[in-house]
Amino acid sequence: MSSQPLSAYTVDSLAVEIYPDKLALGQAAADFVAGHIRTAITERGHSRVIFATGASQYDFLASLIAQPDIDWPRVTAFHLDEYVGITADHPASFRRYLQERLFSRLPFAAVHLLTGDAPDPAAECRRYAALLAAAPIDIACVGIGENGHLAFNDPPADFTTRAAVHIVELDEACRRQQVGEGHFPSLAAVPPQALSMTVPAILAAQVISCVVPDARKAEAVSCTLQGPIDPTCPASAMRSHPHCRLYLDRASAGLLKDKPQ
Repeated sequence: MSSQPLSAYTVDSLAVEIYPDKLALGQAAADFVAGHIRTAITERGHSRVIFATGASQYDFLASLIAQPDIDWPRVTAFHLDEYVGITADHPASFRRYLQERLFSRLPFAAVHLLTGDAPDPAAECRRYAALLAAAPIDIACVGIGENGHLAFNDPPADFTTRAAVHIVELDEACRRQQVGEGHFPSLAAVPPQALSMTVPAILAAQVISCVVPDARKAEAVSCTLQGPIDPTCPASAMRSHPHCRLYLDRASAGLLKDKPQ
C-alpha cells in the first residue's frame, strides 16, 4: 500500500502527485499501474503495457514486480525505444535493461522488443508499429528526460506525425544524460540515433503513468507543468491526455510553484 502524496493537483488534464522520496513515488506508481493491469485483464482477458527504461524507473519496476494478484501470463509487454546499432547484449541496451530488471522475472504472455541493430531500421519501425496497432495499449509507463524528452523524442518533438515508431537524432543534452547515468563511458560512445515510439503513439495509450524522481529532472518537470504545451518541451504533451498521472518526489518538484514544504 502506497503512502499518501504530500501534494496532488491537476495541470490541464494531467494529474500530478508529489511524494517524499523516490521509494514512495515508485510504490504509488506501481500500485496505480497494477490496478489498471488487473482491470484490463478482468474486462478483456488480457492487458498490453509499454515500459520505459533508465535510472528513474528502478524503484517503480521493483515495486511492480512485487505487486500481488497480477495474472502476468495475460500481459503483453512493449518498450519505448532503443539505440540504433546497439546489440541486445550491449551494457546500455534497453532490451538488456528490461530483460534483466523485468522480463526475466515475470511470466509475460509475450514481450515485443525493438531491434536496434536491425539491418533496416526503417523496416524495424514499421514492424514494431504493426505490433502496437494490433490492439489498444492499456497503459504506458514512461518517464521524462533531463531535456524534457518523452521516450527519445528530443525537443523540438513532432506532435503531429502519423507514424507510431520513427528514427530520431539524439541531441547533445540527451546523450549527456546517458553518460551521466553511467550507460556509456563518454559522449562519443553514445549512438547518435535511436528508434523511438512517437509522441502521438504514446498519447494513444488509454492510460499513462509517468515516473520522474530526482533533482536533475526538476527543470524538465518545470517546463512540463509550468510552460506552454509545446514541442520544445515534449513531455508537456501529456497535459492533453485525459488519463495521465505524473509521479514526482520532493527533489524533482523542487522548481514548482506548488511544491510541498
